[in-house]
Amino acid sequence: MNSLSGQNSHTKSQSHATSQKLFVAVVGGSAAGFFTASLLAQRGVPVQVFERAETLEPISRTLIVTHKLRTLLGRAAAGSVVNEIRRFELFTDGRAAKIQLNEPDLIIERSTLIRGLADEARRAGAEITLGRRFHGLHSNGASLVLDVERSADGAREEVRTQTVVGSDGAASRVAQSAGWPRQETVPLVQAIVELPKDMPAETVRVWFVPDDTPYFYWLIPDSANRGVLGLIGESGQETRKHLERFLEKRHLEPISFQGARIPVYNRWVPVKRKVGAGDVYLVGDAAAQVKVTTVGGIVTGFRGALGVAESIVNRGASPELRRLRRELDMHLLLRRSLHHFQQSDYSRLVDLLNDSARRSLSDYSRDEALKVIWHICLSQPRLLLMGLRGLLTGGRMFAPPPRT
Repeated sequence: MNSLSGQNSHTKSQSHATSQKLFVAVVGGSAAGFFTASLLAQRGVPVQVFERAETLEPISRTLIVTHKLRTLLGRAAAGSVVNEIRRFELFTDGRAAKIQLNEPDLIIERSTLIRGLADEARRAGAEITLGRRFHGLHSNGASLVLDVERSADGAREEVRTQTVVGSDGAASRVAQSAGWPRQETVPLVQAIVELPKDMPAETVRVWFVPDDTPYFYWLIPDSANRGVLGLIGESGQETRKHLERFLEKRHLEPISFQGARIPVYNRWVPVKRKVGAGDVYLVGDAAAQVKVTTVGGIVTGFRGALGVAESIVNRGASPELRRLRRELDMHLLLRRSLHHFQQSDYSRLVDLLNDSARRSLSDYSRDEALKVIWHICLSQPRLLLMGLRGLLTGGRMFAPPPRT
């Protein structure tokens, strides 16, 4: 990927240059951004990615995704997969349940995935310009004008285009410039650890400890010997303290730590806005395209990229975005039913996972929430009653974002 670190070949040398070529400008070298660029370039749409880093060296983080990643990405997924998971073990208050997966989950390395997607985008014909920091955008009446800064010398450039795709993360400057409200985020913290000697490399362990987090702890193997133990919290400092105490309790020594701020999906974020005569879209974390049950956003971010590319190419509504909205709303419904569960509720939930309910969890992935809910409710109706009770007694999980 060293070939991506050079400067744009047609960038002018003076301190303030203006690009006249009209194309789709993708701001942010994220996984969803590079996938969007690749999809557009494959369809013959001129596209240029602007990334503020001078070299493509994304921050490393171990992630778990469903097998849907391979369906979406094909060969671009291969190099980032470091392990496959065949089983989940769930723990709560002395109880345990095992879920065997019919299709393996994939453990991926984020930095490798992003570099692979960048390479795919470049091969498809997308132009990747590194060392460009986005400052804002406005309309000049005929087009959109992006204000970007060259990292090398601090000079500012104006880039003109009709279409901008913001793929610059949860704190998206593109979203703020185009008038979207700021998103709520939660902290993710995880530690790289040596795996316990009794833990198979194809198994993920999950602990429900609602006194520490409304989500859960996880231990995900990325090799035969190592893995990451982490959690999603609500306060950054408290989340780190909870993780350190849990590591001590499990007799695990942290080798190093990884962390991020993850957007919280409160409701569907419209992915398109008109700014003057131009169009601005959001994909991935910039649009909070995250499953709020697990706060995982890789596969859903790629589906958002598919929908945005579909909308740009066809100049209209996207069926994929409608399907993604239904999926994310279903995860929000699930999260609202679980978010105020106490330890006794999780114990009862594990007790109610009969053989038929476990088969449903084996057959359908986390990226098929409607199917999971439907089949589990058929096999174990008391789980539906638990969820309804959580919805009725838990109150509102998150405050709605401010109106604009």
